[in-house]
Amino acid sequence: MRNKIALQFSVLLLLGTAIFAEEFRPISNPVFVDSPEVGTSVRPIFMYHSFPDKVNTTLGEVPLGGDLQLYALQFEIQLAENLSLIAVKDGYIDFNPDNTDEGMFSDQEGWADLAAGLKYVFFRDEDARLVASAKVVVEIPIGDDDVWQGNGDGTMSPAVAVAKQSGPWNLQGTLGYIQAFNDEDSSMLYDAWHVSYAIEHKIFPLIELNHFHVTSAGDGGTRFNSQVGGAVPSVAKFEGGDLVNLGASNSGDHPDLVTLAFGARIQITESIYGGLAYEIPLTQDKDGLIKDRITLDMVINF
Repeated sequence: MRNKIALQFSVLLLLGTAIFAEEFRPISNPVFVDSPEVGTSVRPIFMYHSFPDKVNTTLGEVPLGGDLQLYALQFEIQLAENLSLIAVKDGYIDFNPDNTDEGMFSDQEGWADLAAGLKYVFFRDEDARLVASAKVVVEIPIGDDDVWQGNGDGTMSPAVAVAKQSGPWNLQGTLGYIQAFNDEDSSMLYDAWHVSYAIEHKIFPLIELNHFHVTSAGDGGTRFNSQVGGAVPSVAKFEGGDLVNLGASNSGDHPDLVTLAFGARIQITESIYGGLAYEIPLTQDKDGLIKDRITLDMVINF
């Protein structure tokens, strides 16, 4: 009888933790923001990212336009009760700018950088529905130069995330820092905020706010030779945000990127959740690389 009660309690605890985790998993900013809970899951992601018609540079407003499509797969493997291994950045990029005249930009395809690390839950209160975790992620610059990857010696990104449920409301905040290992990349502070509302524990409409702030600009060296003859880091007056680190030496001119995303996460089965979000910049779109973005994902728990 005692063993049966213990087994029932364990099952309920595991189910509660799983539901708790997925209610808080944001959709936008997938490289730097995820659920503060630990678990084992696979997360395929498709991203359709539109570029602004024009971007601010030291040469004036340069036409860009077009889009970037990302096909990625994230992993999380729970190693202990409060510890998991996370792989947050990988995938294949299809880069399709509009302004391909006179060798300004060119259509390219290639692999993204790889980033992985550890996440640790240092506080959890099931009764209060409150959880807090810390993580650190290291990005390895082995992606393709043609699609604005493979820059510098990589970065290290520590972060803290806190999530709270109050009735049907789910609230989450993340604060982190992207520290470049050398001056080819830019270093940035970021914060992200998530609010969602549970409808019958199946549908979670959500709204998310993401903010990146450049604290140390890159060196602006010649690289990404397929785009503007390698001059992008020296002429861009902004940074790329989550997926791209340009190492732009003039990014201090427009150091902030703020985006707003809204969408929903839906429980498909007991262990599978889908998500869709539409994202727009609140800062001037010409002072960044985003005109708008659609992110589609699926979280498969094990």
